[in-house]
Amino acid sequence: MSQMERQHRFVQSALYRILDANLDRAREGLRIIEEWCRFGLDDATLTAECKALRQELATWHTPELRAERDTPGDTGTALTHPGEMQRESLEQVLQANLCRVQEALRVLEEYGKVERPDLAIACKQMRYRVYALESQLIRQTQFQKLQAARLYLVTSPSDKIVPTVEAALQGGLTLVQHRDKEAEDGVRLAIAQQLCDLCHRYQALFIVNDRIDIALAVGADGVHLGQQDLPLALARQLLGAQRLIGRSTKNPDELQRAIAEGADYIGVGPVYATPTKAGRAAVGLDYVRYAVSQATMPWFAIGGIDQDTVAEVLAAGARQVAVVRAIMQADQPTAITQALLAQVAQAGN
Repeated sequence: MSQMERQHRFVQSALYRILDANLDRAREGLRIIEEWCRFGLDDATLTAECKALRQELATWHTPELRAERDTPGDTGTALTHPGEMQRESLEQVLQANLCRVQEALRVLEEYGKVERPDLAIACKQMRYRVYALESQLIRQTQFQKLQAARLYLVTSPSDKIVPTVEAALQGGLTLVQHRDKEAEDGVRLAIAQQLCDLCHRYQALFIVNDRIDIALAVGADGVHLGQQDLPLALARQLLGAQRLIGRSTKNPDELQRAIAEGADYIGVGPVYATPTKAGRAAVGLDYVRYAVSQATMPWFAIGGIDQDTVAEVLAAGARQVAVVRAIMQADQPTAITQALLAQVAQAGN
């Protein structure tokens, strides 16, 4: 064998090893994602897409590529990073494996151009499918959290807002909205960032009231819009498909409009008169009963709800409630959160 032939054989062997390793990497990552789509989200469409991608990659994983595998001689098998040894949340597991799949497909695309141009073209197309899968998966996971949330804390201005919210999170709260109509933008942004980081540390959803710009700036999970805020379609265009959008409603017409516009969830209220909505008449329990029969998305009864009033709201059929003063003005936010969650959970049994 000539020197040129030996050189060609060396390069080909290295390329085959690269292709083999990244086909394995992409398929393994997809299988991890597929398992959550199947058993966590119970989503047949996303599960089928993961399986289809895996099977398509398998058709490219030929015996000639596998034959070049040299696991004992691979210097990369001993390399690791501390970040690979721990996952603090489900989201980190999914994100790490989505990144793994996307990186592997990019490697296959680039190195495939040398030996297998047809593989390169296929992997480029698959990479875009994985980007779409990522958006759908994040949205489904966020929506699942929203559906599971039984108690929604809407904050009010307070010198102790961060410790109060953290105390509520320690009590099991999984959904927080930062609402402040008075603070200057710089202050509002700084507090929103603190609360967003705090909520994500506790694996809770964080929503910003009204301000799409602040929601995007801090990496919030969504926004909550009133009737006088931006149209929902425009908000969706600005926020993208992954973030949640809620809408306040106070009557059947507004509820039906929110459904038609594609809101992810709605607020139903104010059920009782509340200083948070000064001057706005209470809608009462009849509107709660209407939402029970008509709402097709998650909805939260809101307005004057506390430990004294929550029982009759639950008796009217609500299974998700939002509170403000009940927690924000509580001496023991953790205990109040636990008590409210227990009341709502009992009504749902």
